[in-house]
Amino acid sequence: MAEVRFKGRIIILAIMVMAVFAGIASRLIVLHLRPTEWVREPVEKGHKFEYKPVGGRGRIIDRTGRILAMDAPAYHIYVDPKYISRNGDPTAVAKYLSMEFSIPESEILEMLSNTRRQYKVVKRFVPGHRVKRFKPVNLGVSYTPRDLVDGVETNVFLRGVGLEEVSIRKYPNGPLMAHVVGFSNLEGTGSAGVEQRMDDFLRGKEGLRVSKQDGRRREIYSARQVDIPPEDGAMVQLTLDQQLQYVVEQTLEKVCRESNAKSAWAIVQQVRTGEILAMASFPTYDPNHYGKAPAEWRRNAPIAFNYEPGSTMKAAVIAAALDLGIVDENDRVDCENGYWVYGGKALRDSHGEGIISVADVIKKSSNIGTAKIALMMGNELLYDSLKKFKFGSRLGVGLPGEEGGIFYSPKNWSKISPTRIGMGHEISVTAMQVLSMMSAIANNGVQMKPMVVRKVVAADGTVLEEFRHEELGRPISPSASRRMRKLLSRVTEEGGTGTKARVEGYSVAGKTGTAQKINPAGGYYDKIFTSSFAGFLPVENPEISIIVVADDPGVFTESGRKIKYYGGTVCGPAFREIAEFAVRYLRIAPDGNRIYVARPEE
Repeated sequence: MAEVRFKGRIIILAIMVMAVFAGIASRLIVLHLRPTEWVREPVEKGHKFEYKPVGGRGRIIDRTGRILAMDAPAYHIYVDPKYISRNGDPTAVAKYLSMEFSIPESEILEMLSNTRRQYKVVKRFVPGHRVKRFKPVNLGVSYTPRDLVDGVETNVFLRGVGLEEVSIRKYPNGPLMAHVVGFSNLEGTGSAGVEQRMDDFLRGKEGLRVSKQDGRRREIYSARQVDIPPEDGAMVQLTLDQQLQYVVEQTLEKVCRESNAKSAWAIVQQVRTGEILAMASFPTYDPNHYGKAPAEWRRNAPIAFNYEPGSTMKAAVIAAALDLGIVDENDRVDCENGYWVYGGKALRDSHGEGIISVADVIKKSSNIGTAKIALMMGNELLYDSLKKFKFGSRLGVGLPGEEGGIFYSPKNWSKISPTRIGMGHEISVTAMQVLSMMSAIANNGVQMKPMVVRKVVAADGTVLEEFRHEELGRPISPSASRRMRKLLSRVTEEGGTGTKARVEGYSVAGKTGTAQKINPAGGYYDKIFTSSFAGFLPVENPEISIIVVADDPGVFTESGRKIKYYGGTVCGPAFREIAEFAVRYLRIAPDGNRIYVARPEE
């Protein structure tokens, strides 16, 4: 009887065990064949492969198609500390990576010590030419050391080391045109110049790839669900010319070297269109290594540096006075032999003149003569006339950092303000504003908006944006423009202040400027100046305008006297050097009839 009960218990226990296993089996079947969401989600998440490739950044080219900025292949060098600890040689990895990339071995060994990690970047953004000794292989790289063994190259297999392909921004010409082109940072974001202003066009568009991965985190290609390829950024073409830019930059360096100037900057502009053909500053920097340059060197001075222009402002004042009929070029003005007191303040000329014509006021650059003409205009007319030339306003050149200058309204003027504004004091401008004024005088009184970008072209060739020439206004009449061109041409004739700006075979019009710099403590420095020359050519049919500005030029004699700092002395020769190349390179005839900016292939 006991034996029967014992057998019954065994059968019941067996049934219970079988029921448990049957339940487990049925549950496993349900989980595998018809899994619920909470089961399926973490499993699928672990196998999901999602990748968002980014298209390359668009190129920047000059007006003739020469490349100024482009993407270049680069790599992140990374290690898998967990894999190396189990299958590799940490000592060898640290030794060879240290030797190749000048990183302390101790630093690499510290990275490898955290064996729970599977990804650690050792060196970021390594240019392609720096990884030529590394060849990716399965689960590592094959490395060829620099040192030969018995005269033969020997390959070393470094397990757990990998190369992750990325791209870096490359500027093939180094510092050339750096202030206009700008640079993008390591994250691929434009941070200065055209790179910043046109970032939305230049930036590549993201793609999307959704698939599954195996246990080694490799994509299962047959399981790919979504594959949207990335789009490369658009190409931006500038109005600037690389060859002309090079000459301008070399000339500015020469100005600083020979005149001992702290810095210098220049612009070359097409008169009729407003297109900028060259824009440069010195000192400059290399955008490939922008972090090594002082912030001051990276500033685009032609549009971002405010300064009191000095006598170049006389061109705008006298042009407006002629246009308004307040004076005629043959009218006589008493220049007081170089010394005049008005409003209790003395005003001097560097070369005293007596009673001279308005034409000679501009030729001789008389402060007193211009001050008297400004007074004849009256405060409101003087202010309105200069505002028509856009002084005190940004011109919209299309680059970040553009300043509008400082030009207060007449309600903030003192009694002597018009006499000082007329000679280029009590007003701050940028070189771009002064050149735009000169170009307007050259262009029959029509002021064109300065532009540096010609067009934007998508990767497939579609023109996304084409910038058209735009008129800013008509500050003076065509008649006043013609008369003023003749007056400004006399500045470069014998007896004028700009004789050193003359170009053989061409008529040149322009204006010198030499202004004492403001002392933050009050007043002006005695021996610190901003010197400039702005002009255009040929006078009869102007094609290009040029401005050159030098910050604090000049040399001191043994007696402590400062010499060689005048605009005509320092910037006039630089203007001539740039103009002589420009008329040949652009094929401008002496009468200005034709201009060829894009040269045909020869």
